[in-house]
Amino acid sequence: MNAESRRSAILSRLAASDAPMSATALAGEFSVSRQIIVGDIALLRAAGETISATPRGYVLQKEWAGLVKAVAVVHTQGQTEEELYIMVDNGCTVLDVVVEHPIYGQMTGQLQLSSRYDVSQFIERLRNEGGEPLSALTGGIHLHTLQCPDEGAYERTRAGLRAAGMLLETD
Repeated sequence: MNAESRRSAILSRLAASDAPMSATALAGEFSVSRQIIVGDIALLRAAGETISATPRGYVLQKEWAGLVKAVAVVHTQGQTEEELYIMVDNGCTVLDVVVEHPIYGQMTGQLQLSSRYDVSQFIERLRNEGGEPLSALTGGIHLHTLQCPDEGAYERTRAGLRAAGMLLETD
């Protein structure tokens, strides 16, 4: 298989998948190195494909008929799991986390968390790899972009965050 055919096949594979696909898994599937896949993804992105790298692998952004909104939150690192559970338990997908860094400006980390399983995998990876959430850079203040099925799910999420003392609101 030549490189152009492989990139086309990677794109088709991502489009057909409901879950993120790691570079390692794609490398095994196409019998190439992980680095070749990383390069292929970079070229596909440069060609305009909307591929995101999440903590669990690559996803192709799909059209969404629901609501996409941001929510501002503040909490300790120990409350990260609870915060994310509130969001997914109310039917929202946590697309990303955004912080304002004093030197780099806006920094965004792709998450793509839709279920408690996704959240638990993310938290486990943070613990196992000794990582810290981006919010550690900003005293716990950050934004999440949420993809919600409707306004009701978004408002339930805000209410849950408010009840947990995590929703950052203007006075």
